[in-house]
Formats: sequence, structure tokens, C-alpha cells
Amino acid sequence: MPLNLPTDEVFLTTEEVLEYLQVNLRTVYRLIKAGKIPAVRVGRQWRFRKRDIDAWLDSQRTQSGSPAPGAPSPARQGRPRILVVDDEASIRDLLAKTLALAEYEVETAADAATALSRVRASEYNLLIADLRMPGMDGLTLIRQVKRIRADLPIVIITGFSSESSAIEAVNLGVAGYLRKPFRVPEVLAAAAKALGAPAA
Repeated sequence: MPLNLPTDEVFLTTEEVLEYLQVNLRTVYRLIKAGKIPAVRVGRQWRFRKRDIDAWLDSQRTQSGSPAPGAPSPARQGRPRILVVDDEASIRDLLAKTLALAEYEVETAADAATALSRVRASEYNLLIADLRMPGMDGLTLIRQVKRIRADLPIVIITGFSSESSAIEAVNLGVAGYLRKPFRVPEVLAAAAKALGAPAA
């Protein structure tokens, strides 16, 4: 009697997972070894259930969600906490997913004013902020944050049109910058450098 597999069982190759998650091979192997994403060995290759990958991604997004107003937000398991500030949802989501995959604890804010209130209320290890945002811009945010937490490393996101602002931000003592459009390895390298850790 033939075995009927569920039709929704989609398996991905290692290369497809790298593309799907936008991470490097070392990160995938680390996640397999840690038991974060189940993998099946087929010969010399790994195969991954797409639904397992999606379930793990959902769990990361849940962990990376912003706390309720007034709720304490201690760092989970000692992971570095990063606040991402950008008015573009696609950029926020990309950065949050990328950093969560690298085992950082991530929160996001859609504007500088929200980010400033978060910095006042919680402890973060790194701030990643866009320079060009409506309302309070990135430079103003950096100046305000430096008054509250002078030691907080800041990585800025900049486009070609904000080159002079980027120079001013560097003069304010930022730890690094990402130029749009950026790639995943650049995000991880900038975060690791700003946090004083070797890049993965």
C-alpha cells in the first residue's frame, strides 16, 4: 500500500533556506545544531520542512515583539537587545528578521519619538536608526539619546541623499552606518562591530 504524504509538506534544500531566510550557511548550521530548526539528512544534503521554518520564524517574531506599555522588558537569556528605528515598515521588518536570526533580541519603532521614549524606559545594547524620518529626524534622535545614554552604541541607516547628515552623525560618535540598499551580511557585521563582538 503506497504511503500518502500530506500535500502541504514542502521541503526546502539548504540553498533554498539560505535564500528564504537571507542568512549565511554558518548561521543555518548553528541553528540546526542548537535544535532551533529541524532538519532531515538525505544522503549528504539537509532537507527542511517549510512549515518548520515558518513556525520558527513566527516564534522569533513573537519574541521580538515590543512589550506592552509600562511592562518590564529584561533581556532574555542575556541576548543583546537592539532597538531598530525606521519609518519604512519593509526596512524595519528586514532588520528585525535578520537580527533575530542572529540570536539578537529585537524591538522596533516606526518613529524617533517612540524610540526616544523606549530608550528612556528600557535598557538596550544597540540602537539602529534611519537618518531621514518624518517629524524628529535621526540626527536629533542621536543627540537626544546621547544625553540619556551616552554609552549606547548607535548604527545609522543612510541613503546617498543624506551624505552630509551621515558625516554629522559620525561626528556625534556613532558606531557605524548602513548605506541603502544594504545586504544581510552588512547588517550583521555592523551590529557585531558596534557591540564589540566578532562578526559571524
